[in-house]
Amino acid sequence: MGLEAINLTKRFFDAKRGEFNAVQSVSFACHKGEIFGLLGPNGAGKTTTLRMITTILKPTSGTAKINDFDVTTNPRQVRKQLGFVSADTGLYERLTPREILTYFGKLSKYPKEKLTERIAEVTSMLQMESFLDSRCEKLSTGMKQKVSIARAIVHDPPVIIMDEPTTGLDVLTSQVLHRFILQCKEMNKCVVFSSHIMSEAEKLCDRMAIIHKGQVLASGTLEELRAESGMHYLEDIFLNVVKEDDIVEA
Repeated sequence: MGLEAINLTKRFFDAKRGEFNAVQSVSFACHKGEIFGLLGPNGAGKTTTLRMITTILKPTSGTAKINDFDVTTNPRQVRKQLGFVSADTGLYERLTPREILTYFGKLSKYPKEKLTERIAEVTSMLQMESFLDSRCEKLSTGMKQKVSIARAIVHDPPVIIMDEPTTGLDVLTSQVLHRFILQCKEMNKCVVFSSHIMSEAEKLCDRMAIIHKGQVLASGTLEELRAESGMHYLEDIFLNVVKEDDIVEA
């Protein structure tokens, strides 16, 4: 069990462009104990895809399943399976990280008698102890992102989805988040994250899909993509795939 996207399509209407597909027939799967990367440039459809999977947006067609719960027919059960992290932290500035994690742990109905221990576990993994009782308004960008991630996984979900979680972070904070993602894999979580940083994907992903203009153009393990393209570095593979798509359209 894990996550499966099945022909996900999202159509929007724009006054200038008319109807257009932001995402078109996107399919992929991520299993327990696996890290799956959704790679693409800005505007490729990564965020729209992840928002459909997390039930924030309703698909125009297609669907996704989280541990066999369908996002279109059983969104409430889907949300219970998920932890979702975006680049926008959206924290309560006047609360401390400990207060936020306590609140969201209770909101998610995590067992009360285990919540203090769970908060300690999560904050240790993310190296948050030094600012756990400081108001969020006083925290740096990297600290706030750590709080955002901790908030998303405090209820110990089996599936974790991250939308460009390292955007705007310094190298040291990014390294902490990379280690955390790898720890989640070791704990048999299903981890999906989007990124446009190819070195990050090379380091973390078991499998990946390259998405451009709302469509998956290539997918597989790094070795499979290397064999198919004849190129070694993921950045070169990515640029070649995206460039070929632009040439075909032109």
